[in-house]
Amino acid sequence: MMKIAFFDTKKYDISSFEKYKTHSIDFKFFETRLNEDTASLCKGYDVACVFVNDDVNSKVIDDLYSYGVKLIALRCAGFNNVDIKHAEGKITVVRVPAYSPYAVAEHAIAMLLTHVRNTHKAYIRTKGYNFSLNGLCGFDLHGKTVGVVGTGKIGRIFIDICRGFGMRVLAYDKYRKNDDDTEYTTLENLFKSADIISMHCPLTEDTYHMINENTIRMMKKGVVIVNTSRGALIDTEDLIEGIKSKKIGGACLDVYEEGADVFYEDYSSDIIDDDTLAILLSMPNVLVTSHQAFLTNEALENIAETTVKNINDFFLHGKCENQVTI
Repeated sequence: MMKIAFFDTKKYDISSFEKYKTHSIDFKFFETRLNEDTASLCKGYDVACVFVNDDVNSKVIDDLYSYGVKLIALRCAGFNNVDIKHAEGKITVVRVPAYSPYAVAEHAIAMLLTHVRNTHKAYIRTKGYNFSLNGLCGFDLHGKTVGVVGTGKIGRIFIDICRGFGMRVLAYDKYRKNDDDTEYTTLENLFKSADIISMHCPLTEDTYHMINENTIRMMKKGVVIVNTSRGALIDTEDLIEGIKSKKIGGACLDVYEEGADVFYEDYSSDIIDDDTLAILLSMPNVLVTSHQAFLTNEALENIAETTVKNINDFFLHGKCENQVTI
């Protein structure tokens, strides 16, 4: 029997995977995250199934390898939390590259619309019988220029939605595609020209803190920044300074570079020991959601189906089309 250890699991993970349990596949769900302290839980398992906040560093990989783990199955698209180079020759790593690009792109648009039309503030007001419109004035998306950084599946769907609003789209991608009429430009020109900037690229050495003090200085006054990709694409301290100086008109963040310490957990009865996040949450023109852009019924089903297929392909055929390599 193939034994799979799941880490950082929630109720919605369990319900989506349980249907795939068979006489030949056994699942064990752990609420804890995989890290150096919990790697020993993988003893006796063939597969470690991990998510975005699990820390699969070189030490963890060595431990898993010594326990006989043969496969690390990411149930997400990003793999910046796994030391891929160190895993080579020891443990195979697979991922789910496109579980629901529509879910993420639509969430980015939802956050943008919420911010620019202040619907979150209006909802709270009317619950208290305050029907004043003071302070709720927004702006049209129609006619605005949106800069899209990263034109993979999510970025391209986001572009299609923006076009539906009548927006001009500028795009940047290191590996640009030329199979449609998307207007590509340099990153510098995108920063200078866009009214709205939306991040849809992976986190790599090249993209780490892509938005920082220097690039913010290039941007239009009042620019709105949307990030549903990875938190460390943005230098948070520089973002806060940009908002304070009114250079940045607003930020819609589904991710945060220190989000692994708080996202997916309930701290409503606690005091969060993160002054930077506290500042962001206190700002009226910052909208934060807890890395939920992926969270739709369709996405959860696709994640489960693709993850199980990845595992079966690896053990039955010795290879998988979704293998991550350096």
